[in-house]
Amino acid sequence: MHRESFVLQWRATSFGTAFKPVDYKEGERSNLVLSEFHHIVDAAFFIYFSMIFYFSGTGNSKWIANQLSKEQKEELVFIPDALKNEALEFSLQAGEKIGFVFPIYSWAPPEIVLNFIRQLSLKGYKRQYLFFVCSCGDDTGLTQQVLAKALKNKGWECHAGFSVTMPNNYVLLPGFDVDNKELEEKKLADAVSTVSKINASISKREELFLCHEGSMPFIKTRIINPLFNRFQMSPKHFYATDACIGCKRCEKSCPVENVTVVDGRPVWGMDCTSCLACYHVCPQHAVQYGKRTKDKGQYFNPNQSTRL
Repeated sequence: MHRESFVLQWRATSFGTAFKPVDYKEGERSNLVLSEFHHIVDAAFFIYFSMIFYFSGTGNSKWIANQLSKEQKEELVFIPDALKNEALEFSLQAGEKIGFVFPIYSWAPPEIVLNFIRQLSLKGYKRQYLFFVCSCGDDTGLTQQVLAKALKNKGWECHAGFSVTMPNNYVLLPGFDVDNKELEEKKLADAVSTVSKINASISKREELFLCHEGSMPFIKTRIINPLFNRFQMSPKHFYATDACIGCKRCEKSCPVENVTVVDGRPVWGMDCTSCLACYHVCPQHAVQYGKRTKDKGQYFNPNQSTRL
């Protein structure tokens, strides 16, 4: 379990916990009371923290979320863990900041992020500052509009949104591949100053949107993205070649635990987000997706471990 997931569960459930009296020896009783007191204090401490909800496959968005968390003193909540544990209710205090960090999938937020927002409950919401930061290889399309509408449907207002250009990782379509090493390093270096500026804007609670929509955003988001979600999310074409060494890195890297190594070979379930983490982390380049990944490159954020 992630550390963020542990915090999440305390925030979501701690105040509903009741301690039943038990007959202990005197020494044990004092230790128990002290332990319970610390749990209550910890829960109260976490419940007042601001929070950043994030999703990441190959580490770009996780890196961004970490930079924001450090500067804003905000706790990280990993969206797949929240969905898995059904810990979807949070209490807000006045003055909190609420953030969403995610990668762009076919010029829109990933379906798992939109699904999470539909199920999320923010108790005590009173127009607290709400922002999003998305990572993209090139442009975002109409992501700002899509996310703002999803939030508005919950009665929440989005005050700010930003995009950060990061190395490409999508390789499943013709003409799509990872960046060359020089461009990858440039994007990573430029991202540092970009995120620093974003942190400054968030600290000031500025209400602005700096997302690089790119060309033909309507076509990309309103036409191509629905087709992507319908036809490009299937894991059925994933397989491992004979180069597979059974290291389980694909299993450990899957953010939704959709990959299981059985008898030394990976097996894919049907709960795939098409993040391609399993493909990019394979040290043998043994994970392939039909013929679409033949001779394609690999990328995983160098600042992140394989388990996000």
